[in-house]
Amino acid sequence: MKVKVQKIDGKAAGDVELNDAVFGVEPRADILHRVVTWQLENRRATARPTRERSDVNRTGKKWGKQKGSGGARHGDRGAPIFIGGGKAHGARKRDFEQSLNKKVRALGLKMALSSKAKSGLVVLDSLELSDAKTKALKGHFDKNGWNGKVLVIGGENVDDAFSKAARNLPGVDVLPAVGANVYDILNHDTLVLTKDAVEKLEARFNG
Repeated sequence: MKVKVQKIDGKAAGDVELNDAVFGVEPRADILHRVVTWQLENRRATARPTRERSDVNRTGKKWGKQKGSGGARHGDRGAPIFIGGGKAHGARKRDFEQSLNKKVRALGLKMALSSKAKSGLVVLDSLELSDAKTKALKGHFDKNGWNGKVLVIGGENVDDAFSKAARNLPGVDVLPAVGANVYDILNHDTLVLTKDAVEKLEARFNG
């Protein structure tokens, strides 16, 4: 699949051949759903448990007389009604981590890239800016018609000047190629890849 390459200012910069094994896979909703669910569940932190009556370190010895105090007849300082006692029916530990086969994860990323290759994929020559200002970068985005949410993926490292200029643009996210993932790709309207990013992503699967 041949795609036109452009510079950040919109000028043409040749063509690039995309590997059909990476950018030409027919997307399947069930695979994408499994990978996105796996990603989002693994982002969740473990739910912290509370200490119940058997978990607190307090005496179980009867600490008052059975009668004559005018109060209740307690026999355990770890009871939930006391300060420092265990919580009654407390929250239990919950771990949300899921496992997913590496082949399914790789297939999901290929399908996400392929879905953007059909509509919403832009390939840039590089992310170097002559004027590394947020206002100037916004002008380039408006000129290219990149509206809504835009995900920019660079090569091994993202150009620092571009990253700083894009930091204050709402809806714009910047990642290195190693951080490319299904959820972020599908969650943006436009996917912008550099030529280096294309090479890194294709090598990621071929390697």
